[in-house]
Amino acid sequence: MASFIVEGGHKLHGAITPQGAKNEALQVLCAVLLTKETVVIDNLPDILDVNNLIDLLASMGVTVERLAKGKCAFTAANLDLAYLRSQDFLKKCNKLRGSVMLIGPLLARLGEVIYAKPGGDKIGRRRLDTHFQGMVNLGATFRYDSDLKAYRFEGRHLKGRYMLLDEASVTGTANIVMASVMAEGTTTIYNAACEPYVQQLCRMLNNMGAKISGVGSNLLTIEGVHGLHGTQHTLLPDMIEVGSFIGMAAITGSELRICKVGYKDLGIIPDAFRRLGIRIDVDGDDIIIPAQDHYQIESFLDGSILTVADAPWPGLTPDLLSVILVVATQARGSVLIHQKMFESRLFFVDNLLSMGAQIILCDPHRAVVIGHDRTRQLKHNNMTSPDIRAGIAMLIAAMSAEGTSRIDHIDQIDRGYEDIEHRLNAIGAHITREE
Repeated sequence: MASFIVEGGHKLHGAITPQGAKNEALQVLCAVLLTKETVVIDNLPDILDVNNLIDLLASMGVTVERLAKGKCAFTAANLDLAYLRSQDFLKKCNKLRGSVMLIGPLLARLGEVIYAKPGGDKIGRRRLDTHFQGMVNLGATFRYDSDLKAYRFEGRHLKGRYMLLDEASVTGTANIVMASVMAEGTTTIYNAACEPYVQQLCRMLNNMGAKISGVGSNLLTIEGVHGLHGTQHTLLPDMIEVGSFIGMAAITGSELRICKVGYKDLGIIPDAFRRLGIRIDVDGDDIIIPAQDHYQIESFLDGSILTVADAPWPGLTPDLLSVILVVATQARGSVLIHQKMFESRLFFVDNLLSMGAQIILCDPHRAVVIGHDRTRQLKHNNMTSPDIRAGIAMLIAAMSAEGTSRIDHIDQIDRGYEDIEHRLNAIGAHITREE
């Protein structure tokens, strides 16, 4: 396993551009299975999760042509049906959380899927009920095969219907949409996730010949079509990386320009950081974070402590709460961080406590951060990354800390952040990768 050696206390400067959106990439890559024609996707991030899914598609018989950095052409004309029933396929699915979104397009294309329970971050229970119930609503059946330790889905004649999702699951919505685009009749999905990445998937599918209306709302209507054709698609900038860079600049007291952020698709993210007292200036499609000696956490209008919580879009994405928590440790004031979705994502605060942060972990979902207001710098520490988002939060903490820190198991960070140490070193960080 590789590690990062991080020399803290260095200010950042200059400009940095976010990579293509990881979560969007995983959705649209699965959608290439819906047509035999070529789909070209641009701005793909060079990260483990995306590369592993591309490798899996190639193993399934999809022709992959790398046209340029971050740009690939995918042609799923001849899928390898024998491979889709193999142990190697199940094993690879098991190691990649995003592979769950193969179920919808494969069911729509082939009428059957054998699928192993996916892997991914160890951040608590991540149920698949919304995905599976969506397939059942469309007329599919599934059962668990104890010999294969996998689920068998069958649905030769999917039929559209009205469905009310039990949760606004992003990947669940994406999966159901992909299964519905060629189903007979009309599918209506209420309480659909409406994140920009789901909107992007729907726009790409419409460009391929699908008929999806209500894009951007939580009520999607899909009129089934007989087939889809090829298209070209460009990914949005990664909003989680944009938020991570805002946090890095603020906690290190640095001035930083973040370029081509896709500002209109960031939603509430800039305002969430502004509520911590961080100044964010907008210049066209760039964000400028000025150097600040202090940033003051707001209180609610009645004077009570600010609460920052995750919520379905257009609420705050849960993927940024770990970053916001770290940034708050050097703010002036206090804030309650409420991670509603995942019960294990806040356990990384033990590492921050060892670095001298003042945090009260109330329960698996809530933590109160009492900011130091830079009167005390975080101390160096040896840490292990449990998941992508905690990993980048640890890196941000180490960059602001006194002394040299070590972060092990950084393949978790590599899953979501492209060439992160070289990109950060180019703007003033001191990070070394140790294999």
